[in-house]
Amino acid sequence: MRPKRCAGSGSPTSPLAAEPKTVLVTGGAGYIGSHAAKALKQAGYEVVVYDNLVAGHRDAVRFGPFVQGDITDLTAVRAALRDHRVWGVMHFAAFLDVGESVREPAKYYRNNVTGATTVLEAMGLEGVKLFVFSSTCATYGEPLETPISESHPQKPINSYGESKLAVERALPHFERAYGIHSVALRYFNASGADPDGEIGEDHSPEIHIIPRAIEAATGGRGLQVFGDDYPTPDGTCLRDYIHVSDLADAHVKALEAVAETGTSRVYNLGTGRPHSVREVIDTVERVTGQKVPWTLAPRREGDPAVLYAAAGKAQRELKWTPRFADLESIVRTAWQWHRTHPHGYRTTSGS
Repeated sequence: MRPKRCAGSGSPTSPLAAEPKTVLVTGGAGYIGSHAAKALKQAGYEVVVYDNLVAGHRDAVRFGPFVQGDITDLTAVRAALRDHRVWGVMHFAAFLDVGESVREPAKYYRNNVTGATTVLEAMGLEGVKLFVFSSTCATYGEPLETPISESHPQKPINSYGESKLAVERALPHFERAYGIHSVALRYFNASGADPDGEIGEDHSPEIHIIPRAIEAATGGRGLQVFGDDYPTPDGTCLRDYIHVSDLADAHVKALEAVAETGTSRVYNLGTGRPHSVREVIDTVERVTGQKVPWTLAPRREGDPAVLYAAAGKAQRELKWTPRFADLESIVRTAWQWHRTHPHGYRTTSGS
């Protein structure tokens, strides 16, 4: 089932027809989804972005046609699949703020679980058989050991992680009922921005530490460090930061692997190298040449001291190697995006 390449074109094509394969990217106007759309386009696929723009940005849709719609709308999802003759789906559309998920679990179950299963139902009804799912290391909960392998027990401690795990657990049932083959990709800390500067990270509010530290360094909100008494070398939490373009590349490889083998699978996506909060701050200061003002705050409930991936399975089976394996190269791409887009996708006037 692996797509063949047209001579001289580099485009993936059906074995029976000389036309590119089309991939529907739900949540493709968001941070990771837009980078995956670019990676798909560069690999020769046709891309259709499906997004309701609640958290995504219309200006991030640059690599194929756009369909505005909600993932809980079965009729609209079916129409997008049918109208664009979709071959496979990459599903990114989800809410992702852990703290908000604790306060508003209904919002996370409604969107992340009902939305994802609606997309899967639409695929089954329209005969689309390939699904790549944006999952998370939050499905593991408090780590029993590190690095965390794919066989680590999954015991989420918040409704964000639970909502992602619920979809993972649904996938075998949709495979039995509809023949949908899937790959679940459990990310660690997605970071950085497109090295070409076309797209980047723009959340409102911003919750990720690298853009928050850059914001603090450039005169914006100060940064809070949640706890400095963890059992780590410098007392701050250790996390595995993986560049968003490397994540996108892994999605393309995962799609092609499941298309070729018809075997559903799961992978961690990380570098396998943890960095502390203080290391992130030091790196942002070195890259930007600015001090990062920060204040110490109490630990957040549910923050493990150490989280990082055993990433060898994806590297072996998908032949995937992160290009931005060191923290400084990740921060440099984030800084480049911030310098050229200080207000994200908005204009400099804030409109």
